[in-house]
Amino acid sequence: MKPMLEQLLSSRTRVKLLRLLFLNPEQSYFVREMVRKTGEHLNSIRREVQNLLALGLLTEAAAGKKKFYRVSTEHGLYPELKALVFKAQVVEQKRTLRDLQRVGRIKYLCLTGFFAGLEHTLTDILIVGSVNRLRLRRLLRRFQRDFDREISYTVMSPSEFKYRNDLTDRFLYTILESPKIVIVDKLGSRARAGALTV
Repeated sequence: MKPMLEQLLSSRTRVKLLRLLFLNPEQSYFVREMVRKTGEHLNSIRREVQNLLALGLLTEAAAGKKKFYRVSTEHGLYPELKALVFKAQVVEQKRTLRDLQRVGRIKYLCLTGFFAGLEHTLTDILIVGSVNRLRLRRLLRRFQRDFDREISYTVMSPSEFKYRNDLTDRFLYTILESPKIVIVDKLGSRARAGALTV
């Protein structure tokens, strides 16, 4: 029998399926839905679903004539695989992140919430600066397609950030103290609390 990592990562279809399932662990999918969301062939998806079931990474439930599958959050490797999928997805999105930095004069940009693996969050992206809102919305639509979920974001001007930071605003304080991936930081050490490295 092949080692588990080789079994896990030896196929493009499997990687797409893992990304879909681990980025949406609360969601159940039937096979044709997985085909539609990944753009892969039906037989390839069926084969990979069986492989992941055999590894214990999926659970199966029947509803009427359909079988639904979701990631097994009880699996011993779930936290590590989820973190790996998140980090790989962020690395793959570097082009989008570079584009995101070009939507205006950005003083601070961090990914938090969903991107940092937090279940409940106030926002997923915090941007401090002057931005072109139309370009920003277009880029975030691309993010949402790639991650198959709605991405929430917050934009503040530098003066609003300073005002809210000086007041120890609860919303801002929660974001700054939570785990996050800092992409741009021209605001100094106060904005770096809780930062993650990638």
